Amino acid sequence: MFAPCECMRRGGRRTMKMIRFRSSSIRSLSQEMKCTIRLLDDSEISCHIQKETKGQFLIDHICNYYSLLEKDYFGIRYVDPEKQRHWLEPNKSISKQMKSHPPYTMCFRVKFYPHEPLKIKEELTRYLLYLQIKRDIFHGRLLCSFSDAAYLGACIVQAELGDYDPDEHPDNYISNFKIFPKQSQKLERKIAEIHQNEFSGQSPAVAEFNLLLKAHSLETYGVDPHPSCCVSMRRSFLGVLAGHKYCNSIPTV
Repeated sequence: MFAPCECMRRGGRRTMKMIRFRSSSIRSLSQEMKCTIRLLDDSEISCHIQKETKGQFLIDHICNYYSLLEKDYFGIRYVDPEKQRHWLEPNKSISKQMKSHPPYTMCFRVKFYPHEPLKIKEELTRYLLYLQIKRDIFHGRLLCSFSDAAYLGACIVQAELGDYDPDEHPDNYISNFKIFPKQSQKLERKIAEIHQNEFSGQSPAVAEFNLLLKAHSLETYGVDPHPSCCVSMRRSFLGVLAGHKYCNSIPTV
């Protein structure tokens, strides 16, 4: 059997206690295949499936594990031997979709980004979307201006650290946060300025929600970009949004 995760806050931060689970419906040990699912906070849980187990089984188990009610935003993704990413289809057997041999490794991720974050009902859903946006920022998928990057970074620092305290936080405290793939000292100074002067008193949940609102307004929100080059030799990206190709060019700076 599996147990739901427990959400708690320690020092202003939300943490999750992860518990390994095994399905009670599995009878034949000789046909079991191990699956490891990486969650949005980089923790992992494992379960065992059979050859005929369908993708919906894993999706439901993860959602039940979290006690997640707003399930439709999420899915499970895997990478094939050619390094191509795919979403696990719920109505097909897992073993037929995987092009590698067990044990299998997959990732629980946001599949459909909400068009209106204000309509998200559950705090847990907002928190999981926040973790996804953090990943998108760190891996360079959410492209933005310098000022927007500083604001997003300050939201993350406020959510993770809380209010600025000069007695506890040294001058370079922002350097302890790896928020962007390329994080300059100039950007860190701007993040610190916003964090210290604009976000005092915000709870982690409010800071997380402010990040969602800002991310939602950006052009590459929910887009998985692939670098390319257009005719004018400007840096471009080609991505996928809700099943449609999306293309735009970004000036090289």
